[in-house]
Amino acid sequence: MAKSVLVIGAGRFGKYTIMKLHELGHHVLVVDKSEERLERVLPYTVSARIGDSTSEEFMKTLGIRNFDLCIVAIGDNFLSSLETTFLLSELGAQKIVSRATSGSQEKFLLRNGADEVVFPERQFGSWTAIRYSSDYISNYIELVDDYAVFEITVPQRWDSKRIGELQVRKNYNLNILGVKNETMDMSITDKTVLKQGQVMLVLGKNSDVQKLFTGR
Repeated sequence: MAKSVLVIGAGRFGKYTIMKLHELGHHVLVVDKSEERLERVLPYTVSARIGDSTSEEFMKTLGIRNFDLCIVAIGDNFLSSLETTFLLSELGAQKIVSRATSGSQEKFLLRNGADEVVFPERQFGSWTAIRYSSDYISNYIELVDDYAVFEITVPQRWDSKRIGELQVRKNYNLNILGVKNETMDMSITDKTVLKQGQVMLVLGKNSDVQKLFTGR
């Protein structure tokens, strides 16, 4: 279902967030002080407003309660981000997600109205380290409590073996969700045979994935 989303801040993080929201079919209103930044994201929005998100008078004109989600994507001025988050909360925002660059910023934002806080630099740094320090992980999506969904290649010692024979969950603490041939096959059973070089979709912890290939 399409959501109505308010994004405040159209810098780099805000821009890519807006583009992805548009791609997913959501209706996006963008606010920024810079006309130039707004022009760059205009094709991906239903509306764009030049304004100061720390001004209560301006924010009241946006109808904050009508948005399913408000994203504070301001990255160059933490005080503005904090004031904006607080104002959104005061004006009855349904859900507020704010950007932070440190743990102390996260605490302030959560105490002043944010429902959730994201760390784009930290999350991308973590993704880069895990993805490119490994020869067998082609992609991954971080979930919670150190769990993630990984795209990994089938180890050589698993070649031509059935998933049930390997007892992957018991022996490796991993769950195979799918196996990719030409397309991703999600109808996995104990009888599914793995082939070296195939890509698997696996749910588990990074430490357990590492052990699978290092033997530790």
